Amino acid sequence: MRIFIDKQSPKAFHALRQTAEAVRTVAAEAGLDRTAVELINLRVSQLNGCAYCLDTHTRAALRAGESTQRLGVLAAWRDTEVFTPTERAALALAEATTDPADAVAQESAYEAARQALTDDQISAAIWVAVTINAFNRVSIMSKHPVRANRDAPGGKSGVPLSDG
Repeated sequence: MRIFIDKQSPKAFHALRQTAEAVRTVAAEAGLDRTAVELINLRVSQLNGCAYCLDTHTRAALRAGESTQRLGVLAAWRDTEVFTPTERAALALAEATTDPADAVAQESAYEAARQALTDDQISAAIWVAVTINAFNRVSIMSKHPVRANRDAPGGKSGVPLSDG
């Protein structure tokens, strides 16, 4: 059984939460809307395999007005036409931030970002990715559980996915 490091070291976790709040503000000021931020959070969480953050940010994306279609194809975003140039550039930067050892992908992502994003948006997208990577590691190392949503039909899903 693992300890929940967020509960074991609440001062450190509080600082991480404050960082996340500051990053959300920076993203909004840079013109990255909440759905773009949640797409970054979800894509990074997919890459890291963080079930808890995937659950949390799927619900947040739905609350922000994200569609189930775009959430469903996010893992294959490069193979679709449903994401804007801004979102595509932010997603590429998020992936490069999550796997910084891939220098070729990093350069490609940064070059694409220069075409679609302002300097403030590039910085904000990277900060969003850095922050969710940290939260992913907290949840993965703590083994935060994902519980079925009591309101979901049959308790099979933590998130009732509908466009309504």
